[in-house]
Amino acid sequence: AFLTPVDSKVAMGELETVLAKAGCKVDESTGAVTAPIHLATTFERDTDLQFSRGYVYGRVKNPTRDMFEQAMAAAEGGSEAAAVSSGVTAATLVFQAALGGKGAHVLFPDDVYHGNRVVLRSVLEPWGMGCTEVDMTDVAAVGEHAARHRDASYLVVWIETPSNPMAKVSDISRICEVVRRNCPQSVVVVDATFATPCLMQPLALGADMVVHSLTKYIGGHSDLTGGVVVCGHTDIGKKLFTRCRELQWVLGMVLGPQDCWLAMRGLRSLAARMKVHCANARKVAEFLNQHPSVERVYHCALPEHPGHDIARATMKDFGATFSFCVKGGRDDAVGVVARLKLFIRATSLGGTESLAEHRASIEAQPTRTPENLIRLHVGLENPDDLIQDLDQALSRSKL
Repeated sequence: AFLTPVDSKVAMGELETVLAKAGCKVDESTGAVTAPIHLATTFERDTDLQFSRGYVYGRVKNPTRDMFEQAMAAAEGGSEAAAVSSGVTAATLVFQAALGGKGAHVLFPDDVYHGNRVVLRSVLEPWGMGCTEVDMTDVAAVGEHAARHRDASYLVVWIETPSNPMAKVSDISRICEVVRRNCPQSVVVVDATFATPCLMQPLALGADMVVHSLTKYIGGHSDLTGGVVVCGHTDIGKKLFTRCRELQWVLGMVLGPQDCWLAMRGLRSLAARMKVHCANARKVAEFLNQHPSVERVYHCALPEHPGHDIARATMKDFGATFSFCVKGGRDDAVGVVARLKLFIRATSLGGTESLAEHRASIEAQPTRTPENLIRLHVGLENPDDLIQDLDQALSRSKL
């Protein structure tokens, strides 16, 4: 199942075309089919001191950033987008924008990305932001928490689906329905980094905003760091996004033109790459699910995964980053990662190369991630080669 974005000018059947054409407007002066990188930081004024060409200063607007933001808005079926310096910056921008109102509160998943938890607990909560953890797979519990904050200036409902690293799947449509019924000032924001616009369209499912870490699949080559906030078409979403845009300009939370250009390059091949990523990941997950040294696999492609049915209903495919627990403890998991030959021992995800990491050791203590958990990003290599590598690493364990 794949839904048509709300008010989108492009039907979902045409998404591949939209992505392939990102940043491909023919340059009028040279005929170049790929957009140039505009590195200029300042722009000439008219003789009457106006800026008829629309650009003043690089922190405020840049032609390359404008082009990328327009491409991201089109990809998500949104109204506009703000490109910033990292995925965590994108999340922080949304939270800070909401913090401008008295009594602002955030509901966030109990398995939220570790970096976002640090921002909320260590930075924004001391500044006055209310923060509550909730199981985002329990729609009734989310609704109950929303009702307790009916008087909030903003209630940001932060969803990460599939989640990192436990691959929990949230029902975006039902959450939107229940929180808006219980708290009129709710703003539902979905971090869809793992899904990308190719696999899921959160705005079509009812969300007010979508956030991505561009560093991951959209960049796609492990050579840029960036984030983006995409605004939908709801009044409250547009109101909060207006504040996001103001903070982006005033605080300089902008993505540089070269990284914007690289992200546009990534968009152009995203649809093709995601098909291979997902097919490879399914094959690897099915192999691990049968391996005697594996305790459990956390991938929503597997029918026994508790979020499988929701994922099937709301996503075009199941993604390519997932986790599994080996039988044993920390030393056993670290040993498996150490023996891998083809998978690279590194954090992050979304590039062409497959990565493996002992997730708990990358997070500050105390971590909620199981010590025997390994997170995989499955790249574009031959899946049989990846399976062979995992098999030799697991089979040589002492389990």
